[in-house]
Amino acid sequence: MLTDEFHVFDTTLRDGAQREGISYSVADKIAVARLLDQVGVGFIEGGWPGALPKDTEFFARAADGELELANATLAAFGATRKAGVAVQDDPQVKALLDARTEVVVLVAKSDVRHVRRALRTTLEENLAMVGDTIAYLREHGRRVFLDCEHFFDGYRVDADYGVRVLDAAASAGAEVGVLCDTNGGSLPAGLGEIVAAVRQRVGIRLGIHAHNDTGCAVANTLAAVGAGVTHVQGTANGYGERAGNANLFTVVGGLVTKLGLDVLPDGCLAELSRVSRAIAEIANLVPDAHAPYVGAAAFTHKAGLHASAIKVDREMYNHMDPAVVGNDQRILVTEMAGRASVELKSAELGVDVSGRPDVVSKVVEHVKVHEASGWSYEAADASFELLLRDQLGEFIDPFHVESYRVITDRREDGELVSEATVKVRAAGRRVISTEEGNGPVNALDRALRGALAEAFPRLAEFKLTDYKVRILPGNPGTDAITRVLVGTSDGRREWTTVGVHANVIEASWLALHDAVRYGLLGQRA
Repeated sequence: MLTDEFHVFDTTLRDGAQREGISYSVADKIAVARLLDQVGVGFIEGGWPGALPKDTEFFARAADGELELANATLAAFGATRKAGVAVQDDPQVKALLDARTEVVVLVAKSDVRHVRRALRTTLEENLAMVGDTIAYLREHGRRVFLDCEHFFDGYRVDADYGVRVLDAAASAGAEVGVLCDTNGGSLPAGLGEIVAAVRQRVGIRLGIHAHNDTGCAVANTLAAVGAGVTHVQGTANGYGERAGNANLFTVVGGLVTKLGLDVLPDGCLAELSRVSRAIAEIANLVPDAHAPYVGAAAFTHKAGLHASAIKVDREMYNHMDPAVVGNDQRILVTEMAGRASVELKSAELGVDVSGRPDVVSKVVEHVKVHEASGWSYEAADASFELLLRDQLGEFIDPFHVESYRVITDRREDGELVSEATVKVRAAGRRVISTEEGNGPVNALDRALRGALAEAFPRLAEFKLTDYKVRILPGNPGTDAITRVLVGTSDGRREWTTVGVHANVIEASWLALHDAVRYGLLGQRA
């Protein structure tokens, strides 16, 4: 399906940037635009030139060649001329021309209450503002799309005025009239009925721009497509003001895989998951693991019943092949796990347990007993792989720990110093290592590495990347059971290990110990 037949329009850099906690630099905006282009959207709304200095700079740098797009067309966003001001004299309209984009998106009031109360002008003047501005931009060679703000709320008050705004836009040369659920209060059935009714009354291509205040932005967008719109707007990961906008990645996933609409260039759909997570990182937000299609948990299975079925046929508990959107299936091993979960997870980790039902049974029992005590292997694949290999008897520990000790001194000046001593046997030698650290866990980590450094030089590449402590329900206060997750990297791969104990130092030690064991597993590159 060609871009001129169906528009996929992204507004991450404009509407999505209004989300609380997001603040893109100009460099960030350029990076996000490149990622959106890689996923194949047809249009990227870059911001509001003239209103925001960063947006003005973004468009200037893009026009000067810093942003080259293979699939998308860049669009600038702005308002119609002000009431009572000649269009050629409106500085905001001039800023739109100065942005040098092929497409300009104008926002206009389509609710009579907003025209009278917010703009404080007449209904006829508002129509003139729409027509004058579009015609002026068209005279200067711009393609124009019109966002009809508060369209659905306005339609319920006056079913004719929004249509008059669309007619004015069409007469002046606008290509698209976008129906905006600005307050996000619509539900799919009612929204679809309005779209269908409006479509019978106007001669302009219709689009949909939905906010998520009722949790229905994606459903409303798809309902609008079902009612005849051929232009959909949304944002990466659903970013936006309040509850956000329609998640464009979810919308596109539905359009392509459920409705059979070929709205992206060949090969782009498989970039969906990668781009979603990359944009989250630029926004400095944790990627939503449970986002449809693209989330890390979107095709993750925990229940043993699911795993048993998936072992027979992957499609039995997946609504589609995860690879289509660049995602993957994962099996979690928890207290809910059965034999099939362990077998599938083992295959995922590259550990062969075929023909070893005894090992599978032992692992299932081990997991259930340990998880009842607070252990969790969901986020600790490395610890689970060590468990598998230990039960298979194929892994001999590369070192043996005799003991460890940790002392923390609070000195007279208030400085805290932790000292750890670790005694190990490795490569036929007994080594005692003592190190200081900025805390007991750091000291233990350094002491263990120091003890093993000569026998295993590769340890110098290992870096602690994450450390999480959780107090588990049960015993209250300082007598509580703690669970520690440790993340480690060697620059090429990352792994996570877990430790659980009533003593937080011991829980940390168990996770650190497994982290080193796993890193040295088979001396893998």
